[in-house]
Amino acid sequence: MEQKKEWKRRKSDEEKLRPRADRPINENQVEGRNAILEVLKSGRDVEKIVVAKGNVEGTIRRIVAMAKERGIVVQQTERSRLDEMSQTKNHQGIIGFVSAHQYVEVEDILEKARQKGEDPFVLLLDGLTDPHNLGAILRTADAAGVHGVIIPKRNAVGLTATVAKTSAGAIEYVPVAKVVNLVSTMEELKQAGLWIACADMDGKEHFDSDLKGPLALVIGSEGEGVGRLVKENCDFTVSIPMKGEISSLNASVAAALLMYEVVRQRRKG
Repeated sequence: MEQKKEWKRRKSDEEKLRPRADRPINENQVEGRNAILEVLKSGRDVEKIVVAKGNVEGTIRRIVAMAKERGIVVQQTERSRLDEMSQTKNHQGIIGFVSAHQYVEVEDILEKARQKGEDPFVLLLDGLTDPHNLGAILRTADAAGVHGVIIPKRNAVGLTATVAKTSAGAIEYVPVAKVVNLVSTMEELKQAGLWIACADMDGKEHFDSDLKGPLALVIGSEGEGVGRLVKENCDFTVSIPMKGEISSLNASVAAALLMYEVVRQRRKG
């Protein structure tokens, strides 16, 4: 009887570790110490690294040190959680997530505008966490002629496989920069001659706002909106008129409306 119970328990554990047929393979997930070490050595952009708690020694200690030196987010979690996340079932206590596309520098975005002979048009995304929203924003940004998108390194979604898929190819054409501090980056953009406009419910309606000229448009997160410090460092705020009972729009929809208001005003001159 006991042997039968033990057999059932082992079978149950094997079922938990077996890859589920309904779970899509994440091609941007890297598992194992040597694999992640080589990714870091190659200089490829890494979104984050997840390590089993209490396992920061040997090669993993070296990986964590390299990651922190490059400003890559390192998270610790229970080993059972890594077992659930693992696709190879041989994660060796560490899993990394690489970017679906290479990031650029902020200067690269401004240079793109210069090469086109256009006033810079940049998006800053403050704490956006939904990959579908980021993908949709990149798709609209490409259509609206945005020169680049800037996102923070922490507490925000990066260029994941889901973002790439949702963008419908726009990830290949819209440069994305990942920065440590949005407020500092905003100061750099101001010094480069850009005005910073913040999307906020209490702002002036975008139809009545001047969105022509060099512009950086700040879009907030899905739930919290634009953070206090970021908002305080914007030059002005703009809002979208809401006539119904719902007081807010999806982040990607709001971004699309404001991007095309910029397009409209620039065409109008």
